[in-house]
Amino acid sequence: MNNGKLLLLAIALLMFPQLAQTLYSPALGDISRAFAVSAQTAGQTLAVYFLAFALGVVTWGRACDRIGRRPSMLAGLALYALACALGMSARTFTALLLAQALAAFAAAVGSVVTQTVLRDRFQGAQLAQVFSLAGMALAVSPALGLFSGASLVQGFGYRGVLGALLLLALVLWAWSWRALPETRTPHLPAVSLWRTLARMLRDPGIWRSALWVAAFNVALFSYYSLGPFLFERLGVDASWFGYSGVLLALGSGVGAWLNQRLLRVGCNALQLIRLAAGISLLGGIGVWLLRENVAFVLPMLLVVLAFGMAIPNILGVALKQYPDCLGTAGALLGLLYYLLIGLGLMLAACSQALGETLMACSALAFLLTILTDQSFV
Repeated sequence: MNNGKLLLLAIALLMFPQLAQTLYSPALGDISRAFAVSAQTAGQTLAVYFLAFALGVVTWGRACDRIGRRPSMLAGLALYALACALGMSARTFTALLLAQALAAFAAAVGSVVTQTVLRDRFQGAQLAQVFSLAGMALAVSPALGLFSGASLVQGFGYRGVLGALLLLALVLWAWSWRALPETRTPHLPAVSLWRTLARMLRDPGIWRSALWVAAFNVALFSYYSLGPFLFERLGVDASWFGYSGVLLALGSGVGAWLNQRLLRVGCNALQLIRLAAGISLLGGIGVWLLRENVAFVLPMLLVVLAFGMAIPNILGVALKQYPDCLGTAGALLGLLYYLLIGLGLMLAACSQALGETLMACSALAFLLTILTDQSFV
């Protein structure tokens, strides 16, 4: 297949995990009412999502090296469709939580396997351009997910969201069956999972990168976890939570644009991460000050902008010491930071304090930049 068609499919598959998560966020209020659980308990579904997603990253990352990219993708999408069907038929909150965990585990295939396919097909500057284009598409997906999810919840409740996700998984499965090539190079040398894991756990740079990724992600996704209940508490129609996604997508796009401009004028990764952490901290303070007004969404723009600036720079240099085992190292780094994200979102759900969560995450990210020397870049 030609690269243009492959890129279109790859972008859709990369958007899938983020769409799955953001479509689900507006349903948290309806889930809370349907199963008579508290906001804190309903919010735990997003924490469970990231914990299961972390396990999926490693599982599918290893599977695509062992059985191939194409069969791994088809298996993951089929498993996701099954999980959505189980969630629609769930009669207890525990059953729904288990279905959500299975769905998150399966959704990870869209991230790790697709990135592997792109690295198989593209190299060097061409690969950087591909990921840049994918990043712009990913900036739009939260807006699309929140808006669509809010509309589906209004019309059909949380089961409407699960039904839409089931349909999306089936469409992507059929598209992948028809168009996704097998890109794995035959006779690749085996990489030891446990040896690589031991090496990474002894590396302070890996822990620093994982904490950075986790801090910026918890700051961003705590809004998706806590936002529906904040809008509800302020007496604002739940549909406005969906509309806020459009505004946040604008912030993400501006962050990506600003990052590219600053890189062109000579800023290095550490400088940009430090700037992003400072911007995020300002946004967190603003959200805390405006916590009794729906205008808290405006400083949240700064947090999203910071996310768009920081993450490409962190991931761009995180594995520069692991050129001999990039696939396995990438999967293990993903496992580490998704576990940290899941833990952070559990704490955020328990606190129900968005502003404080944002400030804590941003302060941690900024402190890490101070403790990092220029050898990082």
